[in-house]
Parts: sequence; structure tokens; C-alpha cells
Amino acid sequence: MLRFVLLLGYLTALFCPAAAQPGFITLAGRKQVEIPFEYTNNFIILTINFGGYLPLKFIYDTGAEHTILTKREISDLLRIQYEREFRVLGSDLKTPLVAYLARRIRLDIPEKVYAPSEDILVLQDDYFRFEEYAGVNVHGILSGMIFSRYIVKINYDRRTLTLYDRETFKLREKDFVPIPIEIFRGKMYLSTTIQVLPDSVAPVKLLLDTGAGLPLLLFNNTHPLVHPPQNALPSNIGMGLGGYLEGFTGRVHQVAMGKFSQSGVVTYFQELDTTVNRDYLNRRNGLIGNALLNRFQVILDYQNEQIWLKPARSYREIFVYDRSGLSVVASGARYNMFIVQNVLPNSPAAEADIRRDDQIIRVGNSPASFYSLNDLQRLFQKKPGKKIRLTIRRGEEKIRKEFLLRDLI
Repeated sequence: MLRFVLLLGYLTALFCPAAAQPGFITLAGRKQVEIPFEYTNNFIILTINFGGYLPLKFIYDTGAEHTILTKREISDLLRIQYEREFRVLGSDLKTPLVAYLARRIRLDIPEKVYAPSEDILVLQDDYFRFEEYAGVNVHGILSGMIFSRYIVKINYDRRTLTLYDRETFKLREKDFVPIPIEIFRGKMYLSTTIQVLPDSVAPVKLLLDTGAGLPLLLFNNTHPLVHPPQNALPSNIGMGLGGYLEGFTGRVHQVAMGKFSQSGVVTYFQELDTTVNRDYLNRRNGLIGNALLNRFQVILDYQNEQIWLKPARSYREIFVYDRSGLSVVASGARYNMFIVQNVLPNSPAAEADIRRDDQIIRVGNSPASFYSLNDLQRLFQKKPGKKIRLTIRRGEEKIRKEFLLRDLI
């Protein structure tokens, strides 16, 4: 497995803000604002002027209750005062992490929207380490609720997020289908059905989570029919705030989303700790991430508890999983040094004797520094039978390796 999936939607703060956050406001009362975003490794990344002037990159995360700054050195540099210390739960939903509450922070997307006075959490340490696992410098997480006063349209094909004034909004485009959802603690939940196997149908409640770079994650001990298929691979299924997530990776036969459905969905299975309060998690069975949501244009309406979906360009594409068996992290000042973090047993990379902590220094005839982590991920997802030639550094030794990609799930 190459791709470590950063699961931001798990972050659960153990406090309630004193008052609802006002969120972003459009400039001069504009009825419609289009905001461009970067789309990297299945994450929506917005550039936000923090404190009104310092440009930082935030992941737009409908699975997060609170806006979070992961780089405390930035708020310390700006001499921001912290009002209180809190404990938050990490990716395993049980490990406490330390965060501080900073009040009345101004956020701007220049010439688009501004938030004059936001309460945010500042993590004590950078538990996130997004750079290593996505090769991109990100400074924080932007709660989906920050845009909730508007109708929000996500166009993954055009890389735009559009805000509409709800009083004047009219859905003029064809082929959008409305789907009711539930709002709980500022997050959106879809009640639907999943067929892990063709002959089983399980009712499930799934968090809609743009802070997850995967297609689908299921808690395999929350319903008798929700479990890893027989050929699922035991693996590190992701990396989130607080640590690695262990589980299985496989495919489900079908997941329904209103009148739409997707088949052969790459799915990550995690066993939910029995000590976790499922009521706090709204008794959800898992989550839907960007790698599935991006097959649609998505419109979000928080106040009326409804979404609309319309098939996008990738709607009918098959779900592709890594075919190498490699998990790689990025390091260095430009995030173009690549270290093997894990090798899946019995995979092409394992059979080529590639090992943990090997550094990839050449890909074919080109220096590895010419690539981004996303480039490597796409390379290792090429068609079965493609020959991959790597040069690795192991200690003081340089070794050439070759293997053929093949389907692993």
C-alpha cells in the first residue's frame, strides 16, 4: 500500500465552544462567490490569510467540528494568546492530544470572503505531519461549518468551491439529485446501504468527510454484515492526527448514494475500539471521503439538511489501488526525498527485496527528486504488468531494483 490516508474527520474535541462561530462572510454582500482550490492527494486545500495577512494552507474538512492550526510556531510567532488548554482525541479515537483555544482570529480569502473573529484550536505539537505523507506543506484544517451559512458547491473537475446566498439560490443546472442527510455536531451524515458482498445489504450511517483522502472507510464491528472481504489485506490503513490506523484494505461490491451507486469501491476497514462512545460519534458505521465524493459535483445545504449530487467526469472510472506494495513518505526541504515506510508482505516490492527505510534515489533513468509524492503514487497505480525500475540507497550502498505491478486486491 503506497498511499497513507490522512483521516482528519476523526479529530474530536472534548469541549463545546461558548458560542457558535460566525464563519466566513462574502465581501460587499455578494450573492455568489467562486473560490479556487488546490486538489492534491485527494484533499481540498484553500489558501487562507491567517490573522488577516499571513497566507497559510488549510484543508477544507467537512468532518471536523473545529478549525485547527497544526503549526503552533506560527501562532507563537504572531504572539497569539491562548485562552484555555484542551484535550482532543486523535485518529484512534482514544489517544488524548493537547490543543489550545485561540479566540477572535481573523481569516481572509482575499477579494472573496472574510471571517472577522474565529475561535480556533492550536495543536501543541504537529501531530499531523501532513508533509511526510502527502508531500505538501499544510498548516491546518478548516471546519466545513465555517461556510455553513451559504449553499456550498464543490466542483472537483474545475477545482472550485462556490458559495451561494441561500435566500437567492436557485438550482438551475440539470441532473442534480437531492438526498436528505442528518446534521450532528456540525457534521453531515448519509444514511444509506452497503453491499460488502453481492448477496448482503447492510444499512449504514456514513460521515461525509472531505478531510479524508480515501473513498470509503467502514468500522467492521458496528454491523454483522460490515466486515472485510475474504481477500482483504491486513495493512496500515492510514495516518491521522495521533498515529497510524491499523486494519484491512479490500473492495466492497456496491455502495448506494441516493439513486446513484458505485461498485468495486476500495474500502478501508477499521475495528472501532469498544471503549469509544458511539453515541458521541452519532453511531456512524464509517465515512465517505474525497476519493468517492470527487466522482460527483456536490452541493451542501447545512440548514436544510440536504445535499445534491451530479455525476462528474470520473463517475464511471474504476477504483484503482496501489499495485506495488510500497508505502512511501516524503522528506527534505522540498519534500522530494522519498523513504520507504512499509512494504506489504508478498507484494511485488517485497519480492524485489525492497525494505523499510530504503531511500528511493532514482525512478527509471531520472532522479527521484524530479518527482512529487503524488507522481510516485500515480506511477505505482499503473496497469498490471508495468515494469518499475528503482534505484535505492540502503546505508552506503546503491542497489537497483525491478518489479512488475500487479493487482493486490
